[in-house]
Amino acid sequence: MSETRVRFAPSPTGKVHIGNIRAAIYNWLFARHTGGKFLLRVEDTDLERSTPEAIAVLIECMKWLGLDWDEEVFYQTKNVKRHMECVEQLLASGRAYKMEKTSRDGKTGVVTMFRMPKEGVIEFDDIVKGHMAKKAEDIQDFAIVRSDGSPIFHIANVVDDIDQRVTHIIRGDDHVENTFKHIEIFRALGAPVPRYAHLSMIVNQQGKPYSKRDGAAFVGEFREEGYLPEALFNYLLLLGWNPGDEREVLARDEMVGLFELSKVHVTAAKFDLKKLQWMNGEYIKKIPAAEFVSEVKACAAGIASPVPGHDDAWWSYLASQLQPRTKFMKDIPQMVRCFVADDYPFDEKAVEKRLGKPGVKELLLDIAERFSKAAEWKAPALEAVVKELSQGNGMGPWVHPIRVAVSGRGEGIGLFEMLELLGRETTLSRIRRAAETMCQ
Repeated sequence: MSETRVRFAPSPTGKVHIGNIRAAIYNWLFARHTGGKFLLRVEDTDLERSTPEAIAVLIECMKWLGLDWDEEVFYQTKNVKRHMECVEQLLASGRAYKMEKTSRDGKTGVVTMFRMPKEGVIEFDDIVKGHMAKKAEDIQDFAIVRSDGSPIFHIANVVDDIDQRVTHIIRGDDHVENTFKHIEIFRALGAPVPRYAHLSMIVNQQGKPYSKRDGAAFVGEFREEGYLPEALFNYLLLLGWNPGDEREVLARDEMVGLFELSKVHVTAAKFDLKKLQWMNGEYIKKIPAAEFVSEVKACAAGIASPVPGHDDAWWSYLASQLQPRTKFMKDIPQMVRCFVADDYPFDEKAVEKRLGKPGVKELLLDIAERFSKAAEWKAPALEAVVKELSQGNGMGPWVHPIRVAVSGRGEGIGLFEMLELLGRETTLSRIRRAAETMCQ
């Protein structure tokens, strides 16, 4: 059996859409699963858009996601001579011809057309979509060379696939119509036709093609928003494929071992941002503890100067409380601020909801007095104080005002763990200050 060779062939524009990168992920996994080669081809014939900067963005995106490629990057513009040699071959065999065409702006020029057969059926067995067939007579002849002499996508794409010895073409199902045309070009050039696998579209919650209007649509945007590359890779894999069981968070080697094109779904894949956010949190939980502690310390250093002189045990405890609740790494500074600085901001809605009610001032001053008498400043002991006050009726009336008073926010890590980390003096000072300045 010949070696599997697949390619990712984007046209760089400076932004990489998640639909395109999902195709790259599927190609990469298929190559790694079969022990084949994953090739990167830059279709850079649109010189206005395919600038060096746009190509650099593409390469950086691939590296960020861990999509390493085999062999050298193949640039389509460097293969134009070969494209035109194949066009001459088609002209000589009668499978191509030249004709005058008038463009939309009224200019007339000579283009080269590919001649489709006028009878018979063009068919192929798609690995994802099954048997596909179309009458040849239903596909019109199409241009393969522009009037300015430059090769068009159809001929360039096929010739490059031949030259790179591509065995499987895995791409979006918006290319199905092109595939019927390309099969005929392969045959006309006397080349073997690769196997095809067309991937369903990524759609929004309304079932329409997912785009910028629906939120972040480009890999760079997800990166800027704080998504981890492993989480985005894992989520995009599941947009149209699953391992056949309930597993969702998969290690890279598990993905490689499990991935089969025959398991790719035919139906459109619905993008669920909440699911991606959840997955990002799951990957943050997997960050080694020491690495997460370092991240927390780095964020603290950007907030307070000098950083409070806590021991390693304190930083480890803080990190252990933050890590399971962190959905985005960029949120850590906001979450850590109240632990290392007194100038934390107060959420106005939380203040109004939790501190603005009658009686809260007295409640806070009373709990501060009770906390001041705690024999041990540990979370269980502090929780016991509030439990006794609540008499089994729920601790909410105390927990929520205390949290806003000491952190400025309505959510965060467990309250009593927070108080233990803040320490006795800071906690009592903040509760009393909030009671006097923010309550009625």
